[in-house]
Amino acid sequence: MKNIAIFAAGSGTNAEKIMQHFEHNPEICVSLIVCSKPGAKVLDRAAKFNVPTEIITRQSFYEERDILNTLNRYGIDFVVLAGFLWLVPPYLVKAFERRMVNIHPALLPKYGGKGMYGMNVHRAVCEAGEPHSGITIHYVNEHYDEGDIVFQATCALDLGDTPDDIAKKVRQLEHRYFPGVVEQLLKQLPSTSGTP
Repeated sequence: MKNIAIFAAGSGTNAEKIMQHFEHNPEICVSLIVCSKPGAKVLDRAAKFNVPTEIITRQSFYEERDILNTLNRYGIDFVVLAGFLWLVPPYLVKAFERRMVNIHPALLPKYGGKGMYGMNVHRAVCEAGEPHSGITIHYVNEHYDEGDIVFQATCALDLGDTPDDIAKKVRQLEHRYFPGVVEQLLKQLPSTSGTP
């Protein structure tokens, strides 16, 4: 069995799609939701699927490194960032090198970097008059949105699309592709169960 931890901070619709996708999978399991925001909607979604949750603080994440012990305790093989906005510290990137991915709501390398998340991205795409937007799934490194790209999908934008319209189109791509891409990456991992 390969175990996934999903790091999230908000509504958690992508986390829910991934939990749904693997709910009856005999080989892959979402074993933990890690959340940086107490009271976030993703915690309710995790409860629906009986997935354990852990709330982290900035201090525990950046200074105390408690999260490594937690991930080891749950036997986590792979980490998925789904709406998690904190920069991942080097010790965690190293522990899960090529075993941690993020989804970004634009076609990187454009519209990435610090502060470029959620509606900030869609507003920037809209203001630039881009004919397309989309999603990028990439490995996580020590910089925002700079890890190697694993997968991209594109949607056409119409003249007059608002940032909200763009957000809806991009969200559809996220829900359609993210769980399947995560599954493919997990299937490529060596089958030894594990901890970093």
